Amino acid sequence: MATYTVTNKYLVDNYAVLQLLTPNEIAVGQSITVAGVDATFNGTASVVAIPQHLFIGVDTQGDLLYDYQIPIQNQVLYAKTASDVERTAATGTIAYNPVCTWITATNIEDWLGIGTATAADTTFLTQCAAAANAFCYRRRQEAGYIDSLTTSPSGDVTLGTIQYGGALYRQRGSIDVFASFSEMGTAPTTGLSPIIKQLLGISRPQVA
Repeated sequence: MATYTVTNKYLVDNYAVLQLLTPNEIAVGQSITVAGVDATFNGTASVVAIPQHLFIGVDTQGDLLYDYQIPIQNQVLYAKTASDVERTAATGTIAYNPVCTWITATNIEDWLGIGTATAADTTFLTQCAAAANAFCYRRRQEAGYIDSLTTSPSGDVTLGTIQYGGALYRQRGSIDVFASFSEMGTAPTTGLSPIIKQLLGISRPQVA
């Protein structure tokens, strides 16, 4: 879980905005927990926008409006029904804990064709699934995609995540390559092979 320090707060037209001290990986649509600011701002909310300018309200169509003459970095905007609050210094934190669950250990086990995994293998497969979920979600987020944490956006992304988890499993106990017999040559590590990048949609940012 990542925790970020709040430096400023304001609220306009039932939208709260908090400025953070540092850059962050908070994404639109994800859940955050605000604490230590005040009773108006505190609580759990879904992020509506990550503004880079001063938020000034909502127009008659419900669109968010900004003053593009006043840039403000590291802001997080979320819905909050309350009276307006002028921008002012603040304290408190935002906690962000994205846990992606696109695939499971069983998905990787089936892809590897292990059959019935031992208890030790199951534990490691679970670690590989968690790592693959976190890594693939983060890479797509970095490429500009906005995804659900619980449901994979498509079958190709699911397969790419499974393949990456399988690559992690196959590198077990190795330093830089998959385990192999010397007579068969040395197989290069392909944890993020071109086909996995293709399946995940990276580096091919923000496309349908």
